[in-house]
Amino acid sequence: MLRKILLLGLSVCLAANVFAAAEVDDEDENKPWQELEVQFPAPPLAENLQPFHVSATTDNKFFIDMASLSVGDDGVVRYTLLVVAPEGGRNVTFEGMRCQTRERRIYASGRADGSWVKSRNNQWARLQPASVNRHHAALFLEYFCPTGGILSDVEAVRRALKQGGYADTWAR
Repeated sequence: MLRKILLLGLSVCLAANVFAAAEVDDEDENKPWQELEVQFPAPPLAENLQPFHVSATTDNKFFIDMASLSVGDDGVVRYTLLVVAPEGGRNVTFEGMRCQTRERRIYASGRADGSWVKSRNNQWARLQPASVNRHHAALFLEYFCPTGGILSDVEAVRRALKQGGYADTWAR
């Protein structure tokens, strides 16, 4: 009889621990996402620019500043993007991309003197497959989030950019 009572007590304690652990996990899952504070990077240098392919239908050239590339603990890939038009026009932006929510954000635009101007509309926006912003879709699908989630670390993202895309997507 004492043994049954002890076993019952032990079972109740174990069940309480399992429910408590599940409650802690639920709390983590229900915790609202918090973005890390963003620090603007140094202006891009030519030796750090990595070209990436977007589409055969554009004459623009696209580059990521590898020195600015980071994968934050908040699940955001941050990078400096340089777009060069055939006529020589340049557009430099510091951006973030969230694989989990398929969103992007422009934090700032680069000036010719190397300084940054904070974007007036720097809210998270859903990625669109439109041809106008095809470079964001390419970054999402082929370089930053090819598995549907963020690549494991910044080195994996750098490898994908240098290899012309995430290697596992080539088999699909």
